[in-house]
Amino acid sequence: MLYIVATPIGNLEDISARGLQTLKDVDLIAAEDTRHSKKLLQKYDIKTQLISYHSHSTDRKVNALVSEMQSGKSIALISDAGTPGISDPAWSLIKATREAELNIIPIPGAAAFLAALMGSGLPMNQFTYLGFVPAKKGRKTLFESLLEETRTTILYESPHRILKTLGLMLDVLGPDRRIVVARELTKLHEEFHRGTTQEIYEEFKASPRKGEMVILVAPANF
Repeated sequence: MLYIVATPIGNLEDISARGLQTLKDVDLIAAEDTRHSKKLLQKYDIKTQLISYHSHSTDRKVNALVSEMQSGKSIALISDAGTPGISDPAWSLIKATREAELNIIPIPGAAAFLAALMGSGLPMNQFTYLGFVPAKKGRKTLFESLLEETRTTILYESPHRILKTLGLMLDVLGPDRRIVVARELTKLHEEFHRGTTQEIYEEFKASPRKGEMVILVAPANF
């Protein structure tokens, strides 16, 4: 049996009672970065065996984890932060578990793109999540596809590329498109930067920010 357990994206108190109990009860916890996950487990005195499962894990590792579940063991799958499978390597193990006809049980919780949407002030009734902005090829094409988009669009971006991305958005979407950049969500220095593409670009150019970023683009008719 595989439990997909959402973990905090910053504030370690943002985990459900059910999530904590699951991490205590399973036989193994498969974590994207065991060193990172130990902080959460230590806070809540969870002694369950921790093993690594990350983007460089081979098919052999996936098959080994499936074999453990086929032998009767239960595994909790967690990522560094948020909901496993959202812009992280969890999907390969989830897919293999489904193909082996083993039970998959989701334990919902934090997700950075949903937290950003909640605090953005942009329309929430319809939205699309596109993951990380492409590092190279396809960046301009992506933003061109949003010119007539009628839903709120959500993207992730790294701090060292954020200014370049905001500049490209300004060029492609024009100076008046409403956007929001959410930074350091649930952490001490959480910020929401709301304004036009022109305003947000100038703000970040004048005062560079660190930390993981979530970009939200308002619908074209907003």
